[in-house]
Amino acid sequence: MGVLLDAVTLDDWRGVVTGALQAAKGGDPQARNWLAQYLVGRPEMKAPTPLNIVVQQLNGRDPLVERLAEPTIERDKYPSLHTNDAYEAHIRALVATELLEKIKQVETIENPASMRISGDLSIK
Repeated sequence: MGVLLDAVTLDDWRGVVTGALQAAKGGDPQARNWLAQYLVGRPEMKAPTPLNIVVQQLNGRDPLVERLAEPTIERDKYPSLHTNDAYEAHIRALVATELLEKIKQVETIENPASMRISGDLSIK
């Protein structure tokens, strides 16, 4: 991976992405698909059929609302299962901070300034 990163600069990659964007705007379905996979991602599941949507509406159910509400319902129904939630969130934050520091160290030692990543992990 290091060889790949050395060979393809951010400017090179920016040109590839810009070319794909122009091709997608021009109607190229492969370019649109490639961009969509990176920007939106692949769907985790298939879209519901129109019949399923109508049945859900008639039943007064909204799968998105149910999915978003599920963690809160679980915490309220089974509080003893969630006693470590704050601890787990703290550990995740520590790991994220450590990874960010390691990324910054690698950038400053091996990569030129043009390839550095900012604190929010977005590429400048």
